[in-house]
Amino acid sequence: MTPHRESHFINRIGWLRPAVLGANDGIVSTASLILGVAAASADRHAVLVAGFAGLAAGAMSMAAGEYVSVSSQADTEAAGLAKERAELASDPEAEEGELAGIYIERGLTPELARQVARQLTAKDALAAHARDELGILEITTARPVQAALYSAASFAAGAAIPLVIAALAPMGALNVAVGAGSLVLLATLGGLGAAAGGAPIYLAMARVAFWGALAMAVTMGLGALFGAAV
Repeated sequence: MTPHRESHFINRIGWLRPAVLGANDGIVSTASLILGVAAASADRHAVLVAGFAGLAAGAMSMAAGEYVSVSSQADTEAAGLAKERAELASDPEAEEGELAGIYIERGLTPELARQVARQLTAKDALAAHARDELGILEITTARPVQAALYSAASFAAGAAIPLVIAALAPMGALNVAVGAGSLVLLATLGGLGAAAGGAPIYLAMARVAFWGALAMAVTMGLGALFGAAV
């Protein structure tokens, strides 16, 4: 028998989710901010200052938010593993029976389930319980620093593009250029994220573009309505 070396899209979930989320949020929030300020009849300087401020604040917010939320997941996983470790030390036979019960529920015969549980326990009891009882897998284990870095970097990269468009486009066509350019980018990002994750591409493109257009339209409408930076 040869080692299992097959690659799956799920292996990318640790970095794909925060990267796609960060880039999408960077494009939508920064483009919306630019459109809202521009709709309030502000000059280009005010638009760019607002955009740069949104980029910096958004990148830090994404990093902090991802770190805190994923750290909470990591803490929960660590607590669950500590509990399992203590139970394995105090009553290993009961824990082996619990593992066998899980395999019986999945369709194994009691005899085979007990044999599998015994062999996996002999190899690495904690890993077996982490995987089959707690659902903690290596590919989905919480990594707070990784999530924070990917989110911040992808947010900044996404936010930079509407800013560049706003800096280069004529002021009279700024709204159209930023809006259209951002929608194209959002659709492209949705398609790339879907392709990387093995999901339907066109559905993802349409979904991301729709919500991005809605966010930009609402912000631009508020800017025009109140005549102030949104």
